[in-house]
Formats: sequence, C-alpha cells, structure tokens
Amino acid sequence: MVLDKELLYRRIAEYEEKYLLMTPMSRELFERARRVLPGGVVYATRFMEPYPVYISRAKGSKVVDVDGNGYDDYWMGHGTHILGHSPSFIVEAVNRVSMNGTHLGFENPYAVEYAELLTKIIPSVEMVRFCNSGTEANMYAVRLARAYTKRRYVIKIEGGWHGGLDQLHTAVTPPFTGPESAGLPEDFTKYTISVPFNDLDAMERALKSYDVAAIIMEPVPGAGGCIEPLDGYLKGVRDLADRYGALLIFDEVITGFRLALGGAQEYFGVYPDITVLGKIVGGGYPGAGAFGGRREYMELLDHIKYPDPRARSFHGGTFTGNLITITAGYTMIRYLYENRHLYERFNNMWRDVARRLDRICEENNRICWITNVGSMIGIHFTSRKPRDIGEAYRLRLCSEIYKALHLYMRINRILYLSEKMPHLMPSMVHTEEQANRFVDVFRGFVEDIYRSR
Repeated sequence: MVLDKELLYRRIAEYEEKYLLMTPMSRELFERARRVLPGGVVYATRFMEPYPVYISRAKGSKVVDVDGNGYDDYWMGHGTHILGHSPSFIVEAVNRVSMNGTHLGFENPYAVEYAELLTKIIPSVEMVRFCNSGTEANMYAVRLARAYTKRRYVIKIEGGWHGGLDQLHTAVTPPFTGPESAGLPEDFTKYTISVPFNDLDAMERALKSYDVAAIIMEPVPGAGGCIEPLDGYLKGVRDLADRYGALLIFDEVITGFRLALGGAQEYFGVYPDITVLGKIVGGGYPGAGAFGGRREYMELLDHIKYPDPRARSFHGGTFTGNLITITAGYTMIRYLYENRHLYERFNNMWRDVARRLDRICEENNRICWITNVGSMIGIHFTSRKPRDIGEAYRLRLCSEIYKALHLYMRINRILYLSEKMPHLMPSMVHTEEQANRFVDVFRGFVEDIYRSR
C-alpha cells in the first residue's frame, strides 16, 4: 500500500482550517493555558494538534466543548465511564452519602461492603485493598509480588502502560529501551525486563535468565492499540509463570468490568495471581484504584499477622477507601452485577463495528487494519495486521495519517484519544445510530485520503 503523501498533506491542511474555524474559544484557552500549564495541558496525552479541544460539560455518550460543539465521545474519561458520563443514579448515591462527610479519615462500612462485592465477582480475587489510582495499584501489586517471591525482576510487555510508576515507566514507546522520562535514572528500571506481546518464546527466555518475581501485563494492551492476544497466549503465560515460580499480575485497569463483569480473566478464562484495577472501579469519580488476589498473597499486607513493618508489604494513603469514590464504585459495579446480561449486547455490537471498519480497510487496498476484543477497538494504518505493539509502530505507512484521521473525526464531531494511537473505549449507552455514524465517518475519511491506483 502506497499513500499519496501530497494528497494527505492537503487534506490535513483542509481539516485543520475547518477545526480552527469551529473552535476559536478552545484556541484562546490554549493560548492562556500555555502561560500557566506546561504545554498548555494538564496531561500530555490529551494534547492534539494544533491545540486541544477544551470540554466544558459531558452527559451520557456526548461531550460539549467551550464553543458549544457537541461530540460523540469514544474516550469516555480514559475508559472510565462504561455507563456514560454522570449516570444520575450514581451521582445521586454520591450526593446522599456526602452528607455524612466527604472523607472520614477512619475505617468505614462502605469499603467493607464494596470489598465483599469485588471478591464475589472477580474470579481470582479473595481479598482486596483500595488505593487512589491505577499507578498506585500497580506499585503495590509489584511490591507485594516481590515480598512474596523474595525475587527482584519484573517482566513487562513492550508498549504496555502501567501508569507513571518509575520501575515500570520503561519500554512504552519505540525503541522500547531505557526510561521513558527525563529525570528517571536507569537504575530505577534495571530490574524491569520487557518482552513483546504474543511472544511466549521471548517470555520464557526472560524467565530462564532472571530471578523473576512477577510478570505484569494488560491482557489486552489498551494504549498499545487494543492488540488481540493470540489463541493460547494468555494461558501460555499463565503456565510459564507457574513453571518458573513467578506471580502473574493482570493490569485490568482498562479491561476490568469492560470485557466482562469479572474482567479479562473471566472473558478469557485465564486467572492471574494478582489483579490491578482502576478507572471503572471508581464509578466515574476520582481516586479509582484497587488490587487484589488470593489470600496467601494479600495476607502479606496484614499488620496483625505481620506486626513488624519490615516483614510485611506496605500499603496506605490518605484518601484510600474514601466514601465518595467507594460509594460511586460500589453503585456502578452493583448495577453491572445485577445487569450482567448487558455485556453480551455490548460486546456483540462493537465486534460488529470492528468487522465493518475492517471491511472498509479491505475494500480500500488494505490501507488499514482493525484490532478488537469486545468493546475495545484499535485502528492501525500498517502494512499488515500488528501482532504486538512494536509492530503497530514499525509497520506504519506514515505517522501523518494518524494526525489526519484525528482531525477529520474532530471536524465531524467525534472524539477519541490518542492522536498517535487510535483506540476506542465506548460505553454501554452509545447507541447503534452512533456506532453506524462512526463507521460512516471513518469510511468518508478513508475515501477522502485514498486515491485508487
């Protein structure tokens, strides 16, 4: 597949001109923001060229920017809002409980009830602890694995994202070597080994070569482009972990409660030793994080069983288990538990969307490939379908086409992130009409930038 670069650049200029005309207030806010926020944003992944759209409100499956433009949202609060923005029954529950306080600072009954629910619905979790983000949950999970195994090394997947934790902030983007941030000494990541996704041979070589405490992985890489695990891959990783005495950690910050009520482990029937949760576990409110696993691992956090702090794995935090986030999370997960039939329609609907998008790619000389698991969809303009995140970068036709797609979607009132790696995380409240519209707009883009030879 050869792209007409000259045509692509013309299209980008046309799309950008339309974007400038429809978002003057966002442009003004960006100019103000650059004076007080580095890069003009609060999180670099939310930047988009030539400047980000600034959202003022959201409801259901839609967001509205400061210029009054409404968009179909396929980012959904970084994948948090599986029931849409601000479900009224969750907001009402939080407002009611907030009359009892916003942060009690002591143990409370709400956390106990939520923990009981989570251990009931997540297959591998017998005990759980709450924290304030997915990054924190990954930190505590890795520490717990090292405490249990008394080993040093951690294997992660190339391109896998586990938040800003120093020891895992490596091998996220090409060339998948060294720290991913300035100010992060290489010594901080020297016990982290990265291997490609869907490569059991590379995984076993690493396990043979190092004293591995844990394998940490997203069962379906999210920011890595929603790459599908090959048949037998996850089970193979599970078997290798058992064979070499490492604990298997599933980072289900994205897949948890999305692919199935019990997460990817229920969806694929492969169960980790430790599960990391975030996003949906907080019910759409800030401070969403938890980790859990079998009792024999989690009891290493028990200060009663291990009164010497050096004999146990530490976990804590000021806002841990606060009743606002706990109430929001419990209310959402309880609803999903009582309505778990929703998952079949949800997954089937977006599998169908993925098939239709892929057909468009095929009909246009395979300009692109679609990766998909359930409601997670990745779009790749690559020379062949990527099997791992490295291929999703190395096989690209060009980087500019991703910028062009993002601009085209924006001017057609559709939002997703990231601008450099399209991955969609729709909600259960997105309608078939919206899904059909996304397919139609995507078709319009492909036909607009592709010239038949």
